[in-house]
Amino acid sequence: MNTHKKRNILICQGSTCHQVAKENLIDAFKSKLKEYQLDEDVKVVQSVCFNKCTVGPNIIIHPDNVEYSTVTSDDIDEIIMLHLLNDKIVERLVYNQVYENSGSDKKQYRIALRNCGFIDPEVIVDYIEKNGYAALGKCLTEYTPQQVIDEIKASGLRGRGGGGFSTGLKWEITSKSEADQKYVVCNADEGDPGAFMDRSVLEGDPHSVIEAMAICGYAIGATKGIVYIRAEYPLAIKRLQIALKQAKEYGLLGRDILGTGFEFDISIKYGAGAFVCGEETALIHSMEGLRGEPTLKPPFPSVSGYLGKPTNVNNVETFANIPAIINRGSKWFASIGTEKSKGTKVFALAGKVNNVGLVEVPMGTTLREVIYDIGGGIKDGKKFKAVQTGGPSGGCLTEKHLDLPIDFDTLMAAGSMMGSGGMIIMDEDDCMVSMARFYLEFTVEESCGKCAPCRIGNKRLHEMLIKICDDKGSEEDLMLLKNLSTVVKDTSLCGLGQTSPNPILSTMENFYDEYLAHVKDHKCPAGQCKSFQRYYISEQNCIGCMVCARNCPVNAISGEKKEVHIINQETCIKCGVCMEKCKFDAIYLN
Repeated sequence: MNTHKKRNILICQGSTCHQVAKENLIDAFKSKLKEYQLDEDVKVVQSVCFNKCTVGPNIIIHPDNVEYSTVTSDDIDEIIMLHLLNDKIVERLVYNQVYENSGSDKKQYRIALRNCGFIDPEVIVDYIEKNGYAALGKCLTEYTPQQVIDEIKASGLRGRGGGGFSTGLKWEITSKSEADQKYVVCNADEGDPGAFMDRSVLEGDPHSVIEAMAICGYAIGATKGIVYIRAEYPLAIKRLQIALKQAKEYGLLGRDILGTGFEFDISIKYGAGAFVCGEETALIHSMEGLRGEPTLKPPFPSVSGYLGKPTNVNNVETFANIPAIINRGSKWFASIGTEKSKGTKVFALAGKVNNVGLVEVPMGTTLREVIYDIGGGIKDGKKFKAVQTGGPSGGCLTEKHLDLPIDFDTLMAAGSMMGSGGMIIMDEDDCMVSMARFYLEFTVEESCGKCAPCRIGNKRLHEMLIKICDDKGSEEDLMLLKNLSTVVKDTSLCGLGQTSPNPILSTMENFYDEYLAHVKDHKCPAGQCKSFQRYYISEQNCIGCMVCARNCPVNAISGEKKEVHIINQETCIKCGVCMEKCKFDAIYLN
C-alpha cells in the first residue's frame, strides 16, 4: 500500500459542480479513503470554482496537479486504486481528455487566481510553499515604504473593483496623509448579479489578501486592517478567519512581524448585502455602524475615511495581485496587458455560453477570444446577440464590438465598463428591452435613496421600461427614456446612480430597432415579453373537450362542448396553462 505519499484531494464546490453532483463527493471520498486505510495520508478539501463548470464535478489531486472532470462516486475506487495506490493516471477522467483539448486554458493567465484550486486554503504551509509571505518579508527587509509604493505604481496596477484608479497612486496619497492612525480596508462586498470573483479568491487563497493588506499597511503607515465582507459568504468568512488565526500564530500578523518591528493586524466586519456598499464611502459608513450611504468627494477616504482617519480601500482582486508584483517585479506585471491597462482581469463568464465559470485573461484580450475560445461559443448553436460587461453598471456590447480589446478605457469608450468583472452572454432569444428592465429593477431595489436623481429618476426609468414591455409604450416614451437616463447619469451622487442608466443607453444605442418594435409594431422580436404574446385556438385541431377552459385561471376561454373554443385576448394573462393542458396541439402562440 502506497501510504508514504501525502496528498490532498481538492473537490470543487462551485455552485455548478455542487448542483451537477448526484451525491456528496466529499463524504464519498472520505468514506472510501477510510475503507482503504488512507484517511491518515490523504486529505479531502472543499475547494473553490476551478473555472471548468461545464465538465464538473471536478477534482484536483495535489501535489500531483492532476485534474479529473465529470467525477462521480462510481469513479472513486478507480481513482484510489490507480492514482493513489499505484501512481497511475485515470486517463478517461483527465480534464483535457474530457474537455476535448479545447485549448481554452492557453488563452488564460492566472495571477489573482494563481493558487485557487491548487492549495488547501485552510493550511498556511500550502501557501508558504507557493512562495507565500515572501513578498511581505521582502518589503519589510529590503524596501522602504516609498519604494513599495513606487513598485506598485511602476507596475501599472489599477483598481479591479470597477473604478480603475491607479493603486500605487492611491497608496501614495494615503501615505502622505498625516494622522495618528491609518487603516487598510479590503472591499469584499461583491454585489453584482452573477459575480463571484472576490468570493472565490477568499475561499481559495485567503492568505494572498492578508499578505497584500500587510504590505499596504507597511507602505502607507497603517497598523490596522479591516476586511468588509458580505455575511452571505459563509465559506469565505470561515476560511478568512482560519487564515487570520494561522497568520497570527506564525508571527505574520500582530506585533513585531518577522522581527522587523512592524505592527499590523486585521479584523473582519460583516456587510448585510447592500450593493451600494461596494462604493467606498458607503462601505465606510456601514463599517462605522451608520446607514450605508455615499458622500460627496472630496474629501476622499485617503484623506478622511474610517472614523475620520486616512483609509486605503482596495477590493479583493486588487490585493490578490500585490504579492505576485512584489515577488516577480513591476516590469514583469507591466509587460502583461495593454499600454494603459496592465496585468490580467478575472471575469465571471455566465449566460448563454457553453463554458461558464471564472476566467482570468491578460488585459487586451478580445471579447471574441473570451466568448468563443475560452467560453466555447454560444449554447445550442444559437447566434450571439450581446454581452453585458460590468454588471448592472455596465452596458451591452454587440457583434461589432467582439474584436475590441478588453481594458478599462476601451470598454468605457464603447458605452460599457469593466466593472468588477461580470460578463453575461446573450443570444438571439434574449430581449434587450427586457434585459434593461431587469437591471433597472435591481438598481431601484439597491439604491440607498440619498439623492433624488437615483431614488426618483431610476424608479421612473423602470416604470417606463415596464410600460414598454407591457405593450403600453409610445415613441414619445423612448425620447423621455433617453433624456431621463442622461439626467440621472449626470446628476447622481455616487457611482451607482451615475452608471445605472448604462444598460438603457447602450441597448438604445445598439438595439433601437427592438425598442421601436415594442412601441410601434406592438411586438417583441425575441418573443420574450409576455404582453405581446397572443394565444389562439386552431379551428382544425380543437375538438371542444373544454380542458383548456376548465384550467384557465381567469376564465378567458369560452365555447360549448364539442365546439371550437375562443380566447378573449383582453382577459388572457398569457400564463400558458391552456397550451400546457391541451392534448391536441390546438393552442398556439402568435
